[in-house]
Amino acid sequence: MPNQTKQDNKESRRDFLKTSSKILLGATALSSLGTNLFSTEIEERNYSLNLSKGENMNKLPNRILGKGNAALEVSALGLGCMGMSANHGIPPQEKDMIKLLHEAYELGVRYFDTAEIYGPHTNEILLGKAFRDRRDKVIIGTKFGLYYPFGKQQQDSSKKSILRAIDESLKRLNTDYVDLYTQHRVDTDVPIEEVADTMNELIKMGKIRHYGLSEAGANTIRRANKVCAITSIQSHYSMMMREVEDNDVLKTCEELGIGFTAYSPLERGFLGGLMNENTTFHPTLDMRSSFPRFTPEALKANQSFINYVRELAKNKKIDGKEATTAQIALAWLLAQKPFIMPIPETTKIAHLKQNLDSLKIKFSKEELMQIDSKIKTIKIVGERYPIGSDQAKSVGL
Repeated sequence: MPNQTKQDNKESRRDFLKTSSKILLGATALSSLGTNLFSTEIEERNYSLNLSKGENMNKLPNRILGKGNAALEVSALGLGCMGMSANHGIPPQEKDMIKLLHEAYELGVRYFDTAEIYGPHTNEILLGKAFRDRRDKVIIGTKFGLYYPFGKQQQDSSKKSILRAIDESLKRLNTDYVDLYTQHRVDTDVPIEEVADTMNELIKMGKIRHYGLSEAGANTIRRANKVCAITSIQSHYSMMMREVEDNDVLKTCEELGIGFTAYSPLERGFLGGLMNENTTFHPTLDMRSSFPRFTPEALKANQSFINYVRELAKNKKIDGKEATTAQIALAWLLAQKPFIMPIPETTKIAHLKQNLDSLKIKFSKEELMQIDSKIKTIKIVGERYPIGSDQAKSVGL
């Protein structure tokens, strides 16, 4: 009987993959259009999520990350979950975060982002508890290959490490598959082709369904994609952090039909409009305390940027109310490309609802051109990572 059960599980996974391919047929067919795959037509198509018959759920606009067999349907806004467990001060109570995750689900969010390093481990455990009764209705992305032994950043994407990491993540997430498995940082000691080949193996084994890279350079993306089709690149992208526009990463994604997951779309909270030179961060539990962009001097200098976003917010109304700076920042990012999914973080239900309302804001082409011209003239003070740090050295590889 045990052998028969294993066989049944394998057949079930194969059946799921076949069904998923049919659901995403529209996206797959578009792949024949060439490098202009991501047109506004994709954004306007109505792709249905895997909901039970009669299930009454709020529906958010959807987007497609990747193409062909690598295509993955997601809610237009995902939810970054790191701060629920680590790195942004003292973590909130687990029960409160489970309540927040359930509320996000009820509001239509379907993509939830985590990583083994968040906690470490506690964030994956949180998601495993929150979604164990609705696993097939949510999309979970987790990440591997980034570690901090003895407080020093280290990348390890050897095959042995990956195989260990995926099994441990599956246990913590209380699942037998990960929807999107992302290399957290490029490991220069392991050729990217070898990592991509391991991803192919994990897909065949049914342990993961899609492959992603985080903070990789354009050349690395191209090399990896030749071995295993990439579904999404996850990198820092916001109104204040537009590096991916200039280093060919976003261009490469568009050319190859790869989606883009934008983390820190609110610039680690700054674009929420509540920070100033008097804002403080926990010295050991909040990563921002060591970032140059969050020193009192930088926070004060960058008020010029947030003041401009406030001016933009005055001209946009949501349900009769003036938009917030966070809503403007998210709406701007959504307007850049139809294959971008921002994943703002929050630990408050009120902020979650406000973030989702950003989907109601639209910009004309003229407005976007004016905003682009203006923000390029505003000097951003403070690097995102300390110059020369391991963090700074591990991006764009």
